[in-house]
Amino acid sequence: MLTLDTFEEAAEKVREVTLETKLIRSPYFSHLTGNQVYFKPENLQRTGAYKVRGAYYKISTLSDEERSRGLITASAGNHAQGVAFAASRYGVKAVIVMPETTPYIKVERTRELGAEVVLSGDVYDDAYERALELAEENGYTFIHPFNDLGVATGQGTIAMEIFKELPLVEYILAPIGGGGLVTGVATLAKLLNPSIKVIGVEPAGAACMKASLEAGHVVKLPVASTIADGTAVLEPGDAVFPYVQKNVDGIITVEDDELVAAFLDMVENHKLVVENSGLLTVAALKHLDVTGKKVVSILSGGNMDVITMANEVQNGLIQRDRVFTVSVFLPDRPGELVRVAQTIAANNGNVIRLEHNQFVTANRLESVRLDVTVEAFGTSHKERIVAALEAAGLRPELVATQM
Repeated sequence: MLTLDTFEEAAEKVREVTLETKLIRSPYFSHLTGNQVYFKPENLQRTGAYKVRGAYYKISTLSDEERSRGLITASAGNHAQGVAFAASRYGVKAVIVMPETTPYIKVERTRELGAEVVLSGDVYDDAYERALELAEENGYTFIHPFNDLGVATGQGTIAMEIFKELPLVEYILAPIGGGGLVTGVATLAKLLNPSIKVIGVEPAGAACMKASLEAGHVVKLPVASTIADGTAVLEPGDAVFPYVQKNVDGIITVEDDELVAAFLDMVENHKLVVENSGLLTVAALKHLDVTGKKVVSILSGGNMDVITMANEVQNGLIQRDRVFTVSVFLPDRPGELVRVAQTIAANNGNVIRLEHNQFVTANRLESVRLDVTVEAFGTSHKERIVAALEAAGLRPELVATQM
């Protein structure tokens, strides 16, 4: 049972290892949504995610014999680091099975914490099956990342901290993968204030909890397809599902494109790096059909590798028309390239790449194609630059931007 006493015990225990992640008020999102928006920045937590809470509390409840056999878990990355860290504190062995698609930074950080890493399968569920096999073969004690009430209790300590800082909080948004975080947060939140609303947020390409709630029982998706790797789960936990049914007030699903936009919003407005699963609750703010409410979005983690980060910045800029590519057609003679550059510069555009194709027609003296990638301030600025190129007789055509 998830009781107030067990949550209080867990809160006392996790304080031994967690960092204080105080709420951050967001003027930007408050203005955008008409609510008082706060972030719970677990991306700044030890190991870079909230998962250390549940892992440490669960392992603290094990017997010495259970710990001495060695610990094993399956994880897309953040629970892995939580278990590895907790195991190191207790001086016991940890084996972590991770999907082969896990971002490099999560794999390396787990190894740096002293755990043995095994890569297996494409998604969490594949890694889970392999972890169970290894547990059976070697006698390891399995620590489930979400389908465990002890783990969920540890995760729920987030809600206690939110209430201490913002007692009159009215909405809490929590990301959902398998359901451990939202179970702990929603259950404790309802114990502290039965009228509070807790909303779970899932990636649209892996909305296993939404499908299960609609069916009235746990269901398994045939496939999970999302850039939110930490929540790419095919099936929610059956142990936590009844608590979700009872305490979660709704589910919002978010498309991958919205996560890209949310990443840019957080970097530009809050100087925070948040991984895609943690961005679910940021993107969901625009779907929350309320105003004038005190809303807390849980940023569940910040373990994003640099390559993914660069890709999201580039795609976010393209998505917002702050970078675009236009083709113009002009005679292949001296001065024509200068004319294009001057037209763009006169309208405050910044050329960042040129590609000159002399072979688009048989007669290059008549027409060659020039692809120009331009940095702009947004959609209206982009439209102004394209109109200027049209007025200059350069026959501009927008093309897909490649960066």
